[in-house]
Amino acid sequence: MAKLYFKYGAMDSSKSAQALMTKFNYEEKGRSVWLIKPFTDNRDGQGLVRSRIGLEAKADVISRTDDLYDSFITGVHRNTDVIIADECQFFSPEQIDELRRIVDEHDIPVLCFGLRTDFQTKLFPGSRRLFEIADSITEIKTICACGKKATVNARLDNKGKIVTKGDQVFIGGNESYEAMCHQCWKSKIKEQAESK
Repeated sequence: MAKLYFKYGAMDSSKSAQALMTKFNYEEKGRSVWLIKPFTDNRDGQGLVRSRIGLEAKADVISRTDDLYDSFITGVHRNTDVIIADECQFFSPEQIDELRRIVDEHDIPVLCFGLRTDFQTKLFPGSRRLFEIADSITEIKTICACGKKATVNARLDNKGKIVTKGDQVFIGGNESYEAMCHQCWKSKIKEQAESK
């Protein structure tokens, strides 16, 4: 019986690397993989999933208006054995429901990798829906500079200061985000406020 999996973690927890290693493992066994990513994530160029450790693979880019179920049943991926989605937090709740439908109606496993929360510790809509309907939810852990488990995706400005206001989505890499534990995040925000 196929399942819908949500594997989430903070920035720098090797989510994309794990997605790409999972793809490799399936393909090594002769299985067909449909690798997808949302249009929103354009850090590495459209149509490419790349990890910080250098792994990369071509992926189909999904726009906010694409119907994933329809793309699956009418497209070239009809005979795929598994779907792997990177940066799934940027998919709409409706698209997560479409992935759920593929699992339920076609017995195809779907593995979603992404962030749980944004820089203000608020759930992304796609992540919220995965928490609601995924069969399996696994945290991919990483650590803060202090050594504690990182749970916050701190957004940084061009001077390295923590940003606490702005749009939920701002695409950036290590220059724009740092994974932190909640305690360090709050302490640094307080230090910044006191130094003004």
